[in-house]
Amino acid sequence: MSSSLYVLILAGGSGERFWPLSRSARPKQLLSLFSDTTLLEQTLDRLDGLVPLENILILTNRDQEKAVRELAHRLPKENIVAEPAKRDTAAAIALGAGWISLRNHHATMIVLPADHLIKDRDNFQKTLLVAAEAAERTGELVTIGIKPSWACPGFGYIEEGKRFRLPGLPDSPAVYEVLRFREKPNPELAESFIKQGNFHWNAGMFIWPLTSILSAFKRHTPELATFIQHIHECHDLEHLLAKHFHKLPKISIDYAVMEKADRVLMVEAAFDWDDVGSWTAVAKYFPKDAANNLSNTPLSAIDATDNLVFSKDKLHVALMGVRDLIVVQTEDAILVCHREEAEKIKNLVLKIPAKLQ
Repeated sequence: MSSSLYVLILAGGSGERFWPLSRSARPKQLLSLFSDTTLLEQTLDRLDGLVPLENILILTNRDQEKAVRELAHRLPKENIVAEPAKRDTAAAIALGAGWISLRNHHATMIVLPADHLIKDRDNFQKTLLVAAEAAERTGELVTIGIKPSWACPGFGYIEEGKRFRLPGLPDSPAVYEVLRFREKPNPELAESFIKQGNFHWNAGMFIWPLTSILSAFKRHTPELATFIQHIHECHDLEHLLAKHFHKLPKISIDYAVMEKADRVLMVEAAFDWDDVGSWTAVAKYFPKDAANNLSNTPLSAIDATDNLVFSKDKLHVALMGVRDLIVVQTEDAILVCHREEAEKIKNLVLKIPAKLQ
C-alpha cells in the first residue's frame, strides 16, 4: 500500500438514465444493480490494499451527500465533499488537486469515476500501479484506455501512438503515447476506429504526479489554477466553495487539459470494464430465458421475446405478446418503454412530477 497515492472519486450524476430506480438523490453509483452492494461501494472495495482510506477523497453533490456519507462511512468525514454546483470534471479535479496538495504536494493523484462495473480487482490495481509508475518516472499525464469490444458511438476514443517503454516497467499492461483524443463519433466513424485497430475507449480514469496537473492547470486554465491557490489559502473550504465554485468554467478535463497537453501516455486496461450507461447495458448481467427475456425477478412469458424486466421488490412479472420492452418496477413508479428508446429516458424524466425525479 502506497502512502504517496491519493484517489479522487467522482460521485455526482443526475440519476436520469436508470429512472425510475434512480433519482436525483440516487444516481447510478448509489444503486445495487448487480449485487447487494452499490457501484460506489464496489469502487471503494477495489482500492483496498492499494491506497489508505485517509488518502481517498469523494466528490459528490448536495442532493447525494447524505447517501454517499452513509455508504462511505469508513472514510474520514472531511474526505467527502459536496460540490455546491455542477461545473463538470475540470473544476472537480481542480478541487481534488487542491485538497490533495494541502496534504502531500508530491503525491501521485488518481481520478476514478464511481459508477463503472469492474470485477477484476487484481488486474485493476496492477494497471493503476503501472500507470502510477509511468507517471512518476516521466512526469507525464496518464490515462487508462479500454480495448473496445464494439463500435460504440456513445464513448470518447483515444488514438494510440507508438508503444512507450521505460526500463523496468512491465510490458503488461501496455503503455502507449497518445496521438489525440476523439470525441463521441457517429456510428460510421466509430466503425472506422475499430477497423483501424489503434483506438481505445476513454473511461475517464487519470493518473498524474500532482505537480504535473497543477502545472497543467496554470498553463491551460489559469482560472482553475487561481481557484486551487484559494484552497491553499483558505481556512473554511465549505465557505470557499459556496463563494467561488459556481463561478468556475463548466468544462471537462479532456477539453481543459488533456487535449492541450504536449504529451499524454495511455495504459491499456488489463481488467474488465463496463460503463453500464443504460438499462439495456445492465440487462446482459441478468438471467435469460429461452426467448431471450432478461430479468432480475421471477418471470412468466407467452409469445414474449427480447424483453428486459427489473423489479425492485422481486415481484412476479407476466408478459404476453410483447417484444423489445423495458419494464422497471419500483415502490412508487413503473416504466414501460421500447428498448430502442432507452437512451431517451432522461428526456422522459423532465415530464415526470418533481417528487418522482
